[in-house]
Amino acid sequence: MVRVKPFAAIRPPKDLTPEVAAPPYDVLNSEEAKAMAGEKSLLHITKPEIDFDPILPDHDPEVYDKAVENFRLWQERGWLVRDSKPCYYVYAQTMDGRTQYGLVLCAHTDDYADGVIKKHELTRKDKEDDRMIHVSIQNANIEPVFFSYKDNDELAAIVRKAASGPSEYRFVDENGFGHELWVIDDDATISRISDIFSSEIDAFYVADGHHRTAAAARVGEEKRKKNPNHTGNEEYNYFMAVCFPESQLRIIDYNRVVKDLAGMSEEEFLAALQEDFVVENKGSEEIFHPVGLHNFSMYLGGSWYSLTAREGRYDDSDPIGVLDVTVLSSLVLDKLLGIKDLRIDKRIDFVGGIRGLGELARRVDSGEMKVAFALYPVSMRQLINIADSGKIMPPKTTWFEPKLRSGLAIHTLD
Repeated sequence: MVRVKPFAAIRPPKDLTPEVAAPPYDVLNSEEAKAMAGEKSLLHITKPEIDFDPILPDHDPEVYDKAVENFRLWQERGWLVRDSKPCYYVYAQTMDGRTQYGLVLCAHTDDYADGVIKKHELTRKDKEDDRMIHVSIQNANIEPVFFSYKDNDELAAIVRKAASGPSEYRFVDENGFGHELWVIDDDATISRISDIFSSEIDAFYVADGHHRTAAAARVGEEKRKKNPNHTGNEEYNYFMAVCFPESQLRIIDYNRVVKDLAGMSEEEFLAALQEDFVVENKGSEEIFHPVGLHNFSMYLGGSWYSLTAREGRYDDSDPIGVLDVTVLSSLVLDKLLGIKDLRIDKRIDFVGGIRGLGELARRVDSGEMKVAFALYPVSMRQLINIADSGKIMPPKTTWFEPKLRSGLAIHTLD
């Protein structure tokens, strides 16, 4: 079972929240962050390279120093204030008329080491190292990770009750997504939440934030080694997460665009596809969306195509083999286009479904790319099955929206 605890969040006063809260550090590049950041924006802490002119590389030692300075200044100026007692928090996100409710809490680093916090993606050490430096120098989790857990009726009832009262924060971001936060400070409710997780919730599943999770676990291990009186209850053993029930989350498509056809003409490529797919030309008038598992949308030469994988070309009994990212990678990207490693090949790029399939057509029509593929989204059940089996999804498989807003709560490690 998982171990959780409440914490006394550092967070903005109610009237400053829209000015302080910001998108996650990895959603914007430095130029976009500099253009977006107002005076009080958390981006000055999570992407402090924007405070230099010209913008410095984000690994520059001056940038790390600026992050520490800004976190201190935001607290001194009253733009971030610590709660008076440890609490749990309910965080609601609304997108396209659909709302999901998560609990903001602290998870235990040992649960990650022990496999109770389950991952579905590999991490890169260089990205872990960068996040680890930020956590270490700030002695804080400035941004949360995004977890899921299997539905629990009693937790759902507690969250519903909390969210029926007046909220602490409520605002709409620049994308039109709603954000709302409630504080759970009742001691009996806090105790019951902790008990339910420790007795009934057998795992957390990392939805988004694999590098932040790994970095938090490494920071905890580092601090443990330096403390001869370590007990396991110190604050550095915990890190901040927002945890949503499985049934409320929706994964959206994560699509691919490729620069060339590996020397083939469009006619040759279409002919080669027919060995493994039923290929149908859907014309150029309307965007074609995949209609189900093993059906793909392709944009090539100004037209949309339906590609349906033929029987026997995939393994429905294998949780990885059944994924459409695996089918496309095996039968098209590798077999026909020679793209072996999605993480390093410069001929391929990835487009989150939040941008719509029109973005795929735009990038092909511009001449930047030659062909685009849209995939049917992975389900939360598939993600959980893969994580439970101990297997790893191929790169760029899942895209979650809306992203967690940073700055609504910060957890310090002391």
